Amino acid sequence: MATRGFSGRGRNKEQRERLPPGQSLVSGFPVLSAGPTPVVDLNHWKLELKHGPRLLASWDWQQFNALPQTRQTVDIHCVTTWSKFDTVWQGVLIEDLLSAAGIEAPSKHLLAHCFDDYSTNVRLADLQTGKAMVATHYDDQPLTAEHGGPARLLVPHLYFWKSAKWLNKLQFVQIETAGFWELRGYHLRGDPFEEQRYGGP
Repeated sequence: MATRGFSGRGRNKEQRERLPPGQSLVSGFPVLSAGPTPVVDLNHWKLELKHGPRLLASWDWQQFNALPQTRQTVDIHCVTTWSKFDTVWQGVLIEDLLSAAGIEAPSKHLLAHCFDDYSTNVRLADLQTGKAMVATHYDDQPLTAEHGGPARLLVPHLYFWKSAKWLNKLQFVQIETAGFWELRGYHLRGDPFEEQRYGGP
């Protein structure tokens, strides 16, 4: 795993209420990935929504950016123990994505797949929160490649490995199926305030 961008830590009374146990506050935005950053051509970018192998809907870059956009400010937390407050994101909420596809969720579990063959499992309940989105902008700028651009999953209330970079497919599955890090011992859900870092259902 590659990482850079740590820039300090600190706590005060307000921070203690927002900071999960075992976390340190940073002002920068550390860069972490399981491998090299892929080169994604927007002319060939596509986001697919599937149920198992069956295609439910897909969007090219222009179609995706025509969907309803949401801007939000959230805290994010990485399993490597850093947290960053008040991060600003813009993209398409998962609820709006399902609405655009004209479907009701066919199962309670999904796998997020990415251009670098990374995957992570996410429960539908953690995506239908009014916060989870497919994000294309960070800090009012297009999302850079090192931070998952052109589009990444954002699930801010879970550890950040669930916010999969370089997203290209959301796949409904009938049973909870471990992704890349989950197969290597990470927790299936990853709630920072419960310290669900490793192991467990």
